[in-house]
Amino acid sequence: MTETARASLARPLIAGVVTALVGFTSTFAVVLTGLRAVGATPAQAASGLLAITLVVGVGCIVLAGRYRIPITVAWSTPGVALLAATGAVDGGWPAVVGGFLVCAALILCTALFPPLGALIARIPPSIAQAMLAGVLLPLCVAPFVGLVDDPWGVAPVLIVWLVASRLLPRWAVPLAFVAAIAVVAVELTRTGVNADAASLLPRLEFTAPELTVGAVIGIALPLFVVTMASQNVPGVAVMRSLGYTVPWRPAMLVTGLGSAAAATFGGHAMNLGAISAAIAAGPDSHPDPKKRWVAGVSAGGTYLVLGALSAAFATIVLLAPAGVIPAVAGVALFGAFGSAVQQAIDDPGERVPAVVTFLVAASGIAVFGVSAAFWALLAGLVVRSVLHVGRRRAACPG
Repeated sequence: MTETARASLARPLIAGVVTALVGFTSTFAVVLTGLRAVGATPAQAASGLLAITLVVGVGCIVLAGRYRIPITVAWSTPGVALLAATGAVDGGWPAVVGGFLVCAALILCTALFPPLGALIARIPPSIAQAMLAGVLLPLCVAPFVGLVDDPWGVAPVLIVWLVASRLLPRWAVPLAFVAAIAVVAVELTRTGVNADAASLLPRLEFTAPELTVGAVIGIALPLFVVTMASQNVPGVAVMRSLGYTVPWRPAMLVTGLGSAAAATFGGHAMNLGAISAAIAAGPDSHPDPKKRWVAGVSAGGTYLVLGALSAAFATIVLLAPAGVIPAVAGVALFGAFGSAVQQAIDDPGERVPAVVTFLVAASGIAVFGVSAAFWALLAGLVVRSVLHVGRRRAACPG
């Protein structure tokens, strides 16, 4: 291989590494927060992070390598934010795992039965985004609550994030996590606590799933809706804007099977990349669009390496002072929250149903063991239906 060819190959390889590093370090804390919130032990949460990281890596390699386009997949960040807002469900962690499996089955069904995907597409974007915004709100306020409770621990994270957002926007959240590591190191030095060496080794922990009505309605359905509406659909749109057509059925098969494979080990859901897609598939990856697929394979390989390190990341989270990791998770979701709010209220005609959806989701209410996300979606659709029926009748001549 000539030096020119090596240099040409290096660009998409580096782009893929950056895609995986940014994707992992920006939101892995959200993954652990969400899994712990629904009842996972530290070991089960670490297993879930490992499982979902591995299937994401394999998914990137399979899709990009097979179709020679820079397809990237990722874990569902809105999905784990949903879990963080949901909290424990009847049946505990085994029921949550059962919900993950049902979500995976629904993703597979969108590949096998196109009408299901069309049904999800009929959910008004304002309602879906309002539900997501309500789910994200408690996580996004956590940095400021933590700043009051533990200013010395949280302030360095927020300061680094703010400065990096101005100078290195793409790396703002990863650098905020680096600041969190420094805070943890200082705390461990001060207290004399040492990490257990065994906890640094990656390990998958199997959980036998259980199916409960509360987990299916309160976790599986909202997780499926938010993953499809906030990740898969935008992911296809981003790739289309960059000149690529995503093979929908194969992509849903890979992400559905990957989600199913990870579920019993605690992984929640995987989907097409959206923000990460722009890094791997954009012009910075390679001037020639036909050579950018290497970035997708490179991202997959990097995710596999990060999977081997995931237990160490989980241990850092476990040892961190109480408010530090929620601060990192919160700043990681600021962009998603802002985008969701904007899309929810952008259309004045959809604003009232969207506001109702947002408020119900943000309330955190649980009725009959079913989480607020489901009731928010239901309430928004009911309000929208009533308001729109009234408009249609008013528009009809006597």
